[in-house]
Amino acid sequence: MNLLEIENLTKRFGGLTAVRNVSLHVDEGEIVGIIGPNGAGKTTLFHLITGFLKPDSGTIKFRGEDITGLDPFKIVNKGLARTFQVVRPFRHLPTIANVMVALNSPRGSKKIEWLKTPQRKALEMLEDVGLSEMMLEPAENLAHGDLKRLEIARALATEPDLLLLDEPFGGLSPIETEYLTKSIQRMHLDGHTLVIVEHKLHALMKLAKRVIVLHYGEKIAEGTPEEMAKNEKVIEVYMGKVI
Repeated sequence: MNLLEIENLTKRFGGLTAVRNVSLHVDEGEIVGIIGPNGAGKTTLFHLITGFLKPDSGTIKFRGEDITGLDPFKIVNKGLARTFQVVRPFRHLPTIANVMVALNSPRGSKKIEWLKTPQRKALEMLEDVGLSEMMLEPAENLAHGDLKRLEIARALATEPDLLLLDEPFGGLSPIETEYLTKSIQRMHLDGHTLVIVEHKLHALMKLAKRVIVLHYGEKIAEGTPEEMAKNEKVIEVYMGKVI
């Protein structure tokens, strides 16, 4: 079953077309990667899917329901959450409180089992991303890699069926990248469907079974990581033309 289905999505900013007639689908249980050079339209596509931007044309369906142009909070409460390239924590709140804010969403609070308190549920989210030991630390004291993991924990607290990760490995060290890779693999095993925008191809290829390539707002290729690594057009536009 298609969990997410996008047809002919287009977004213009004046004379610039950031996303042009993009169609794609995500099946339940998949990890899908989206790659492309800077300016390819990857983050704009995430903004459109999650309601932060309204498309000029095209449709977005989640579980068969048209969610095109809905407000972000309504989309989150239908089970579609995302992270951001630039982390946005409540910096003066403790780490666990950041997650508890997300648990107060209608969907997050509804999913708390009657045997668990919000604090216990928030701690579980932090454990999932390896931040439980820093639960009382103000978010402003966390390192960049820890803030990336906190961003994911907050998204998980809304109990998404589909989670969009925007550059989750950006700015992370090799050790942090490996740790987060394992965390994402655990999320997948727990039943989450994921779409990941990422520039670190080596990390992404460990996770995604299907990769979509964007260039100047258009989808130019789609297939397995192995197929994309050998695709001449992808090599030319993404990695540079070999002379």
